[in-house]
Amino acid sequence: MKKYILALVATAIFSACSDKLEITPPNNITDEQIQKLLASGNAESIKLVMGSMANAMPQQFNFGGIAGTGSADMYSSNQGLDVMRNLEGNDVVLGDVLGLSALWGAPEYGMDNFTSTASNKNMVYWNYAWNCINQANKMLNFLTDEIVGSNEFLKNCKARGLVVRAYGYNYLMENYQDAYLQGGKDKLGVMLYEKFSPTQPSKPRATSAETYTFIKKDLTMAIQLLIDSKTGHTADITDIDLGVANFLLAKVSVWTGDWNTAVTAADNILDAYPRLMSQGQYGGTNTGTAKDPIYLPESNGFLNNASNPEVILGFPVGQAKTFHNVYTNPFGEGNGGRFRAYKRIDNRLYEKMPANDYRKDNFMAEDFGDYTYPVDKTVAFIPKYTNLKFAATHGIGSVNKNEVGTVTCYYMRTSEVLLMKAEAQAQLANEAGAKATLNKLLAARTKTGATPLTVDTYPSMAGLTTLQMVQLQTRIELWGEGGREFYNNKRWNIPVDRNSSQNHMVKVVYPVANMTLQIPESEILYNPLAVQN
Repeated sequence: MKKYILALVATAIFSACSDKLEITPPNNITDEQIQKLLASGNAESIKLVMGSMANAMPQQFNFGGIAGTGSADMYSSNQGLDVMRNLEGNDVVLGDVLGLSALWGAPEYGMDNFTSTASNKNMVYWNYAWNCINQANKMLNFLTDEIVGSNEFLKNCKARGLVVRAYGYNYLMENYQDAYLQGGKDKLGVMLYEKFSPTQPSKPRATSAETYTFIKKDLTMAIQLLIDSKTGHTADITDIDLGVANFLLAKVSVWTGDWNTAVTAADNILDAYPRLMSQGQYGGTNTGTAKDPIYLPESNGFLNNASNPEVILGFPVGQAKTFHNVYTNPFGEGNGGRFRAYKRIDNRLYEKMPANDYRKDNFMAEDFGDYTYPVDKTVAFIPKYTNLKFAATHGIGSVNKNEVGTVTCYYMRTSEVLLMKAEAQAQLANEAGAKATLNKLLAARTKTGATPLTVDTYPSMAGLTTLQMVQLQTRIELWGEGGREFYNNKRWNIPVDRNSSQNHMVKVVYPVANMTLQIPESEILYNPLAVQN
């Protein structure tokens, strides 16, 4: 029976990602027809058949519609999953009231069962990652070495698929196995499928070492293909280019302790993305009054990519998923604002920032007090420590407060690259190099007019090892972004311990050993070769 590949016409909406990948293939094109067209060598036919599939690849990083989520939209996108991970740590506080069960994210914040094989808070991570892998493999099925040959367009297409597949497998490893350097190295990885076929035999779990070898091979091959196809670093931040591929390679490398590769990958990115956000671009700025605030997203680099020179991968208004903004914007109509599921900083981390570090201004130093949400005139109390990092009272392009929520989104940025490089340097015992890298970030985060901060003058870093300095600055810089604290806690072996916090509503201790998800029940039931963690 002929197999029909994807819903290709539907994916044509992504064709704006790259001018060279604009052409939409016809509906109901079969695998055999695709293979024949690719083998023809006709450039127009090749772009016709591969364009939409290739353009769909970047959207796997910017995804909505994860299977198995029901009506819970916080689980329907990778942004929503990242927000849930943010709540499973030390640095993000949910709300300011006891009896949190009504707040979205309360089970995660309370460290309720999110790891068991039958938990609906587990399987969504599995489904998201496997969707990335399957969509990549559907395209890679056609892109054999023989078919690709010297065709630069097909090299670019294959690179996109390899990057997305590597991303999906790495996402599985971050969630479904202990961190590689914290005991995971000698445990099982995941099933490795190099092609998509609904009828192919099930596979057992590979080892963690085999899984990471597979991931790094995909990324290394993708990087070479991006070089050979003359893609390099593109000006279009929606592209999968050398910056995206090297970002993932650096990320995988710090996870696995491949420190030299991490430094090399980071340097490649930093050569192309050397600029950091300025004080005026870093978070929300009130241009209104104390009680009638105006936070315009246009000037906030976390909400508007045009104001963020650090963005390596991101998406514009219209394409961008906005779930993160819904859950983090204290002035929004969603669960980060009107419903009082405010995202606040733990006072312990807040107090580690000196006054001349402008990142401290991204959080309310005092209670804001009552705020009237404009749509239905709900009045709610906004407490001290609530974030302004993601604050907006309007949408991009609007002067109407009722239209808050229209923003861009990003998934990778330069500051994280600097921090990964500094970490790798510290692990290589290159303390001078690590401190010099950190000093670049600290100088950029110093208030205008103040003496530039350094690792030697940052008060809360006195007496810390170089690695601990990196860890602290990573927590501060990436607060509330991408679930990074959860994953870093896993690989740094830092448990959740909120007991000494003044403002955490749920005082809980949670060990790193319990952060690894079990393989979902559906995989165990339907794959006879699957074994549980």
